[in-house]
Amino acid sequence: MALRDRASHEGSQRGEPVNLVSVYLERLLAEIDRDGLHGLSEVQRRARLERKLGEILSIDGPVMSDRERTVFIRRVVDEALGLGVLEPLLADSSITEIMVNGPHDVFVERHGRVERHHTAFASTEHLMQTIDRIVSRVNRRVDESSPMVDARLSTGERVNVIIPPLALNGPTLTIRRFPRPFRLPELVERGSIDELTVMLLSACVRARLSVIVSGGTGTGKTTLLNALSALVPARERIVTVEDSAELSLQQEHVVRLESRPANVEGSGAITIRDLVRNALRMRPDRIVVGEVRGGEALDMLQAMNTGHEGSLSTVHANSALDAMGRLETLASMSELNLPVDTIRDQINSAVDIVVQLARGMDGTRRVVDVSALVSRRREPYELVPMMRFEAEPVGADRIVRGQFVQYPLPEEIQNRLLLSGETVPVAFASYPPAGSYSANGSYPASGSYSAKGSVPGYGPFPGHGQAGLA
Repeated sequence: MALRDRASHEGSQRGEPVNLVSVYLERLLAEIDRDGLHGLSEVQRRARLERKLGEILSIDGPVMSDRERTVFIRRVVDEALGLGVLEPLLADSSITEIMVNGPHDVFVERHGRVERHHTAFASTEHLMQTIDRIVSRVNRRVDESSPMVDARLSTGERVNVIIPPLALNGPTLTIRRFPRPFRLPELVERGSIDELTVMLLSACVRARLSVIVSGGTGTGKTTLLNALSALVPARERIVTVEDSAELSLQQEHVVRLESRPANVEGSGAITIRDLVRNALRMRPDRIVVGEVRGGEALDMLQAMNTGHEGSLSTVHANSALDAMGRLETLASMSELNLPVDTIRDQINSAVDIVVQLARGMDGTRRVVDVSALVSRRREPYELVPMMRFEAEPVGADRIVRGQFVQYPLPEEIQNRLLLSGETVPVAFASYPPAGSYSANGSYPASGSYSAKGSVPGYGPFPGHGQAGLA
């Protein structure tokens, strides 16, 4: 899209005439050498536009203080190159979600809390111009014939757009930002999980137990999945399958696959299920599915049952037991029309561990339940808790506090860990004598891990915090 086509009209938040930004934007685009911008990086392009606009303002611009001049230049250049009034919000690392409910209602999420932001668009037309600029970057369109769009910005943010007549309050834009990848010790420091549970989950991932991360929207499922995937040995080939690429694995041998929506003609869509099926032909050691939402759940379960143990995925559910029911429902959405008992057999055989996440009323995100699926064949789902977060009554400060409580591991899980050469933390040992058992049956008197331990390759854990998952 040409720079001139990106011009939009925005009122100033400082009282200047409504069209002042657009006036100088038009002048900037008329005087800049647009051919000279080709081949420049984003930083170089922005610097050149800022310098040129500064020259224009020095000749016949309005009287402004140095601070007002700097802010004004940045706003005009944001309109020319970026997303206008949204650019400062995207630059704020403390903001994890931007919610635009029409041109004059902008909300943001900081540290798990939603608050109104003073930013506003000049008009509905201005908001629509910004939306068009976003969707055009990913070769999508939004209009009355296609009023809903899901897209991903080049910088990784996930974008959802819905416009009238479906959105009664005007064009609605939601941008979810994903923070930098957190490592497990950092999640311990933030109070999202305790050290002993990290040791247990680390052993489970290395021992190739299949893990399902469950939770509601915004509870930190992707953050935890990314942290757990870092424990996969570097020698293994990992294939990730996502609707919108959000995972950031650090291993060298990673193949990333992303689904593709239909084009403007309604054809060319590549679904998650297509990608999961294709991943099976790519010789993966592990398959990591960002989130199962449909019939691909059956393909994922079959992969776990046919030599791809240790795979990881997430699912939307409010409890570990609900997660099993949701997997059953999603798997039944395939065209195979399998009986429920057959699907239950697949789930009981494939899934080993369910990790449940929740967000407290204070905005903190944490692991609240780690359970083992011990039912077999076509038995009703039976989950045995291995760790639970027991919350205390909320006080006047409205901060959620509590403690992580450990339970003995099911004997089958403990045996699998030991046979894989992993060490079982003393707090989870399910049979005497006390201590951390090794694969050859030996054990030290006091266990291999203490309350202040470490995960191999990660170093010692820092202290606890209250912030929760990002």
